[in-house]
Amino acid sequence: MPLSLSSSPTAAATTAAGGAAHRFLYPHRPCLHRAGKNFVLLSFVPCRASSVARGLIRGMADVETQKAASPSILAVGHKQALISLSDKRDLSLLGDGLQGLGYSIVSTGGTAFALEEAGVSVTKVEEITHFPEMLDGRVKTLHPSIHGGILARRDHNHHMEALSRHNIGTFDIVVVNLYPFYEKVTSANGITFEDGIENIDIGGPTLIRAAAKNHKDVLVVVDHKDYPAVLEFLQGKQDNQHFRRKLAWKAFQHVASYDSAVSEWLWKQTEDGDKMPPSFTVPLSLKCTLRYGENPHQKAAFYDDRSLSLVNAGGIATAIQHHGKEMSYNNYLDADAAWNCVSEFKNPTCVIVKHTNPCGVASRQDILEAYRLAVKADPVSAFGGIVAFNTIVDEDLAKEIREFRSPIDGSIRMFYEIVVAPKYTEKGLEILRGKSKTLRILEAKKSEKGMLSLRQVAGGWLAQDSDDLTPEDIKFTVMSERIPQEAELQDARNLHGFVLSMSRVMQL
Repeated sequence: MPLSLSSSPTAAATTAAGGAAHRFLYPHRPCLHRAGKNFVLLSFVPCRASSVARGLIRGMADVETQKAASPSILAVGHKQALISLSDKRDLSLLGDGLQGLGYSIVSTGGTAFALEEAGVSVTKVEEITHFPEMLDGRVKTLHPSIHGGILARRDHNHHMEALSRHNIGTFDIVVVNLYPFYEKVTSANGITFEDGIENIDIGGPTLIRAAAKNHKDVLVVVDHKDYPAVLEFLQGKQDNQHFRRKLAWKAFQHVASYDSAVSEWLWKQTEDGDKMPPSFTVPLSLKCTLRYGENPHQKAAFYDDRSLSLVNAGGIATAIQHHGKEMSYNNYLDADAAWNCVSEFKNPTCVIVKHTNPCGVASRQDILEAYRLAVKADPVSAFGGIVAFNTIVDEDLAKEIREFRSPIDGSIRMFYEIVVAPKYTEKGLEILRGKSKTLRILEAKKSEKGMLSLRQVAGGWLAQDSDDLTPEDIKFTVMSERIPQEAELQDARNLHGFVLSMSRVMQL
């Protein structure tokens, strides 16, 4: 039978006993009443409280009264900074700088400890919230005393009155970076699902987003490289909203990249993780600004893809440049074409590319012979091109690259824009550096298989699994009367593999 519950406010009465006034609090005693045919109404009537209950209630009231009456540790109008970091690089620089500028610093757990170790005075967050860190660290800063001080608009009187009414101080700077989720889930040892979940930051992104939203009044900092610029900005007498907006943009981008990693990882944990996801974000990080694009009038830049699936994936994006001029837009395209092609082969191979077009390719047991044959395939186009090897460049190969003469006249040394290989000996590097001051020498790791391939079309993107077929995977059906010899079949496999790899690069 359904029950309807109701109650009335707690009653209080004062009576005189023995000439002294005593306060009695009356908790409620339930009474049953019939309300129609199908319901019983429970109401509550006062009863006299026990002495223990009166003591507990009086103690709770006293605590709340004291908290309301006591001034906040952080007061409106004082300069305050909130710092909570996983990556604590340059923390002492920041802490000393802020303290020297008169800022009070509020911090959490390990960050507070590190600041104190560096001699910086710190107020712990729990001294502000009057609430301990809980749930194994899941809840630290999620509290009105923190977020109220970040989100309050200084030019809104009712915001400031609300802070004053609740004894909440304002924050002028919020410095936060996030749990190392990306590093944890991509570590060589891997990570369990439970550990992955626990490395998803909640409080950090909330602080960052709050400060970035209110960047007109609150500086938000997520990158230790910005500490010197921030301290210099704070020393100045003029505010600069453009500087604040740039930091706010960086903060939102930081959180967006973090969330994309979490999303990508979680999708892989589902039963559909091997399928194309309904949506996904590609997190790109600026590696360098380029002089110009494909043509001189076009602006250009090169970005690293920070997707989890591409960690340790190799390729030109992660190549080490040992020597030479800075890379151009077309250099990256050509180097990528040559490297992807030469990586297809298991036997010692040389590939030469110019303007993403193949000039020559040769695969032999002797890499010196392979290099000579690749140049001879089209020496005119090879001049000024990109030469790639899938073997180590040692002293002998480096000498051959440096001294080899054009097959056309036998006198002019071959000139190249880029040499790319998986590894170089010290002597090999020394010899190549002596060939030209401008020669770009790249050391690249072979690209992993199973990557997602994206291609832009007007208004959208096409996505597919990468085509990982290698020459060794190709099987032929003999349709002629004469059965090819094994050497002929191997040449056919190499040619087929070369055509496939170049068609991928040229997106044919």
